[in-house]
Amino acid sequence: MDNQQLLNLFTTYLTAEKRASPHTALAYKTDLKQFVNYFFELAPKKIVTQVTGQDLRGWMMVLAKQGLTHRSINRKMAALRTFYAFLQKNTLIVDCPTDLLKSLRGKKRLPIFFQEKELLSCLDQAKFPANFSGLRDQLILELLYGTGMRLAELIALYQRNINLADETVKVLGKRDKERIIPFPRSLSQLIATYLVEKEALGYHITPELIVTDAGKRCYPMFIYRVVKKYLAPTTRASQHSPHILRHTFATHLLDKGADLQAIKELLGHANLAATQVYTHNSLTKLQEIFKKAHPRAEEL
Repeated sequence: MDNQQLLNLFTTYLTAEKRASPHTALAYKTDLKQFVNYFFELAPKKIVTQVTGQDLRGWMMVLAKQGLTHRSINRKMAALRTFYAFLQKNTLIVDCPTDLLKSLRGKKRLPIFFQEKELLSCLDQAKFPANFSGLRDQLILELLYGTGMRLAELIALYQRNINLADETVKVLGKRDKERIIPFPRSLSQLIATYLVEKEALGYHITPELIVTDAGKRCYPMFIYRVVKKYLAPTTRASQHSPHILRHTFATHLLDKGADLQAIKELLGHANLAATQVYTHNSLTKLQEIFKKAHPRAEEL
């Protein structure tokens, strides 16, 4: 069995058995292809089942010299760990070369988010075209910020999963876990208007809610472009990605006093530790308020 056949088997396992999201499957596939290309140059006559721990550490050093962050390198190592665990489970290898790999430690970065006034001003004053594309672009931004759903969840969101009467949306998250998210009342009219336009153009035959200008299912880069188009000119954040709107959703809820457990459920996190990162953002805000408001703040 050659390298390509092994990768194909692994990709099938990720999507069919492990139920990985399309985004995760694509990321793992890309990382593994990069390693296979590196290993082929290193040992053209060998296949990936003959890789050693030393080979993997060598690739880590190459990636570091290329300037990749510890976070990026660790993600690629995670892909390799999953791949070789799969090979070992299916008796395609005996010893797992990733057993001695250690994750690189880097500085923990706080999630980037938009300030409340800044983002609301941007959404309220944005000049969306008075046509289907403008409605769709506005809906993308409002859904990402109004529900905190992931990029992959938005792309896979079916029209039938929108409940306008209850003002909720059913989202299929990681590992096929469903969750119900309420959305702001202001979104109901926007969604209703969008659906009328979608049907008038004949795009309702595409079951997904968000479609391209041609009525086809959208894709990650399409959503990225929409977010950047409207937010980059009017916000001061260093990045403008769909995921930052998710961070913003969680941070603003926490700032307003929402329970951390409730935010965890809304975000679809598997454990509370993943949600607790947002407490740092809110703590920073509380410290700023304290320094400005407390009479003895400068003394303490």
